[in-house]
Amino acid sequence: MSFKALLHRWDETPETPLTAEEYTLRLRLEDAARVEALAEMFPGVGREQILMDLLGSALDELAESMPYVAGDRIISEDEFGDPIYEDAGRTPRFIELTRKHLARLTPRG
Repeated sequence: MSFKALLHRWDETPETPLTAEEYTLRLRLEDAARVEALAEMFPGVGREQILMDLLGSALDELAESMPYVAGDRIISEDEFGDPIYEDAGRTPRFIELTRKHLARLTPRG
């Protein structure tokens, strides 16, 4: 989600499903001041929601920034018949580990 979309979302304050797992961290002073400023600008959105959304957006951007590294194996062809090689970079492993941990963190029932 883009940061622009976050600002729009905070105006609407939708509910987000949460994990039972909790993460505790200390912020740099300037970052804490920015979170406080956002909390004041969007009084209907709590600090926790702001931090969750910012972290989620940063992780999305990080995943999109991982470079494609062409592997040796051809997995498909494009519309011109040129080979498309498997991604041998970090993206496939990141996706695999994300799915693994999502399955572990998702409540059963």
